[in-house]
Amino acid sequence: MSWKVLISAPYMQPVVEKFKPIFEENDIEIVLPPVNERLSEAELLVLLNDINGVICGDDRFTKKVLDSAPSLKVISKWGTGIDSIDREECAKQGILVFNTPNAFTDPVADTALSYILCFARQVIWINRDLHEGKWNKRPLKSLSECTLGVIGVGNIGKAVVRRATSFGMSVLGNDIVSMPCDFIDETGIQMVSKEDIFSNSDFISLNCDLNPTTYHLINREAISLMKPSAYIINTARGPIIDENGLIEGLEKGLIAGAALDVFENEPLPINNPLLKMDNIILSPHSANSSKRCWDQVHLNTIKNLLLGLKGK
Repeated sequence: MSWKVLISAPYMQPVVEKFKPIFEENDIEIVLPPVNERLSEAELLVLLNDINGVICGDDRFTKKVLDSAPSLKVISKWGTGIDSIDREECAKQGILVFNTPNAFTDPVADTALSYILCFARQVIWINRDLHEGKWNKRPLKSLSECTLGVIGVGNIGKAVVRRATSFGMSVLGNDIVSMPCDFIDETGIQMVSKEDIFSNSDFISLNCDLNPTTYHLINREAISLMKPSAYIINTARGPIIDENGLIEGLEKGLIAGAALDVFENEPLPINNPLLKMDNIILSPHSANSSKRCWDQVHLNTIKNLLLGLKGK
């Protein structure tokens, strides 16, 4: 039987030729639409009428989109997060949804810690000073003097905690799941309320899923509880932060800065005020970058696609 598969995952599109033999062997015709980070609901509505399977990124698979795809059997997500897919509606329509859990733990945790180090040691700003001819000795912090608050202590959160404690940081954590005793003993993490994390942390790392309880978790009220010397690190999902509230907090000096790999609107609009701020580190949703991890996810995503097409 032949299949028609849409590949919209921006990480897989550039290397799809590498996997052409697998697709040909399984009689799969590939459709490659133009993608600028992700496909919107409107873009998907005109693409799915005769599609049997999708390898997607963070495309918006709403009920309206799924209703427009009568032949769709499987959505194979490239990566871990599936908050952009209406899984309840997929279940009703018999559409299988796959992802690759724990796909990018190491590179994302590395990125979070790199942001913390950049702020604590002012690496970016000291380098810039010297390039501008300024011999400016800025006041710095050792990580062993700092407290890290981690919201979402799953696989990535635990990896961030382990990296932080290896630098001597004190760590506060918050999660709806109880922490294993051996992990608490290993790291010394104290599980506390989100309010305690907001009030007592020098750095706050967001590593939770995006869901109704975490949407705009970091808002004006949360920022008002933070130290004026605190930094927010977001390598999870953009809408966990109310961007307008963050911009206001940065402009008023309510917090010291933020590092953002993800945003409420991606790609980040060129008129976004964050782009003009000096106390911000920005990256284009690339914390997951790792050749080894990407290669593994490519193969696993194709494997999941084939399983779904065969109804397994």
